[in-house]
Amino acid sequence: MALRRGWMLFPLPFCSFVCIFLKTLRSSSYASFPRRYSLYQTSRNILGPEVQTFLEENTEVTNSGNLTPEIQLRLLTPRCRFWWERADLWPYSDPYWAIYWPGGQALSRYLLDNPDIVRGRSLLDLGSGCGATAIAAKMSGALRILANDVDPIAGVATLLNCKLNKLDPLPILTENILDSELDKWELIVLGDMFYDEDLSDRLLQWLRKSIWTHGTKVLIGDPGRPQFCGHNIQNHLQKVVTYSLPELTEEGNNSLTTSTVWNLHL
Repeated sequence: MALRRGWMLFPLPFCSFVCIFLKTLRSSSYASFPRRYSLYQTSRNILGPEVQTFLEENTEVTNSGNLTPEIQLRLLTPRCRFWWERADLWPYSDPYWAIYWPGGQALSRYLLDNPDIVRGRSLLDLGSGCGATAIAAKMSGALRILANDVDPIAGVATLLNCKLNKLDPLPILTENILDSELDKWELIVLGDMFYDEDLSDRLLQWLRKSIWTHGTKVLIGDPGRPQFCGHNIQNHLQKVVTYSLPELTEEGNNSLTTSTVWNLHL
């Protein structure tokens, strides 16, 4: 199946179905939202039970082929029907959440290995996807966590993954957060988000404002994509740790071999 025009920029997994879904997020999709937003605690509050059932039937529970075997996740794998189906048969929004991206893997591994980074602290997982890094933060003792992703289906997936890992449901915000009034977070983590120049510019501006305003610590996970390496954010990064990626993750990410956690500074 050929990629549709305009669908690009993420490192493309090797299956044709998931490749079709990797469309660049337009900055216009980040509409502002009221300051008093809702934090959803159960999948029923986000979407109907039929969505949960659909995800349970069309994803595989796995903890292999990635950097965090401690965490079980519902993902799209070659054993899933929609790994091979035509993209237009998928009934919901593009399932970015259904891939455990290497930047998120590195962040999750780092938090699990270094629980003192988050223990007793507040954490925002920005662009949380499947919720793995938020789950790693919970396992490591974070006191207050918010998983933020603009896709409500990602919220359902996160709650299902919390259940898989025997955790209480995490607070989830399925609205844009970039145009909101800044909340105080002691730590913000984001993985695999610097794939588009306009979005990268907005992220950097928002993150630096959070550092200036609240003294927030910001950790970024990325496997070395050209869009990230070529952005001026490189002038504000300090390397924390680099992990070698498992073979299965390499195969699904254009043979990228490592993923790095970076500390953002002013």
